[in-house]
Amino acid sequence: MLVLCASSLLLTARGTAADATAPNTTQPSETGKRAPWQVRFTLGPGDTLSFSLFDTNESTRAELTIGPDGRVSFLEAENVVATGLTIDELRTKFDAELGRFYKNPHTIITPVQYRSKKYVVMGAVANGGVYPMDRPLTVIEAVARAGGLEAGVYQAGSVELADLSRSFLSRRGEKVSVDFERLFQRGDISQNIPLEPGDYLYFALASANEIYVLGEVGAPGVLSFASKPTVISAVTSRGGFSPKAFKSRVLVIRGSLNNPQTFVVDTAAILAGKAPDFKLQQKDIVYVSVNPWLKAAEVLDVAGQAFLRAMTVQVVSDKVGPIITEPLIK
Repeated sequence: MLVLCASSLLLTARGTAADATAPNTTQPSETGKRAPWQVRFTLGPGDTLSFSLFDTNESTRAELTIGPDGRVSFLEAENVVATGLTIDELRTKFDAELGRFYKNPHTIITPVQYRSKKYVVMGAVANGGVYPMDRPLTVIEAVARAGGLEAGVYQAGSVELADLSRSFLSRRGEKVSVDFERLFQRGDISQNIPLEPGDYLYFALASANEIYVLGEVGAPGVLSFASKPTVISAVTSRGGFSPKAFKSRVLVIRGSLNNPQTFVVDTAAILAGKAPDFKLQQKDIVYVSVNPWLKAAEVLDVAGQAFLRAMTVQVVSDKVGPIITEPLIK
């Protein structure tokens, strides 16, 4: 298999992304604006800090890493909670702790390495996984750091293995508005948005042979595409309708996540023999609501969020394991 980038944009970005010490060239720095997580940059497990006391000998200097429990110790100040604090806040805390042993201590804390902020890139990329956010990154830089989007060779030409229409960026469980087709295929740099800690980038496989059954069914999740699938057979395969399911209007979502095509299926009529079953296609999303609704737009966002959560949980659980983005200690 040949690994190629989806556009010349990505090829250009790869060189800059590989250098973790490169200056910040992302939009926030150019405009003078910073994201909230950058304005109040907090510490966490894995971050390494240099500690010393002002106007004391060099023997008091130490490089220390915040432990998995979110705590760090320096001199007589032991097990001080660092997770969730800024460097200035941690410095104040150490001054107070060391004040019991020294007269007017002034703790000097400087960062050595940031490892607590992370993001995830999974799916049709060369090297999917969890990456440290050791500097501000954009979507293109994150994909470049993961080795680029995967592509294969077919009849002497390159074929993308990523389905950009079904790919997404999830942030705190919600879909971020970014169009990967415009970014990687049309070179629309306005879609090259900055990432934030905890972001989850998923690039769907173009060859994925699946149907997604979500909402009020016995076992929501992914269903392998079978011969001539229908809404009723898909729901049955995922445990059937739950007792709270609204069967009169089941939503089927087809096509791009940014511009989906929707179908409303009356499964109650189908089960009663009053209407034919609805035939599904590969990558269709079947969403069963718990509440009555009249227009697809009323539940489209909810169905989309259910799809994002289902794919995030499945892929991360299978290939990465749990990701902790919240402070361990509050």
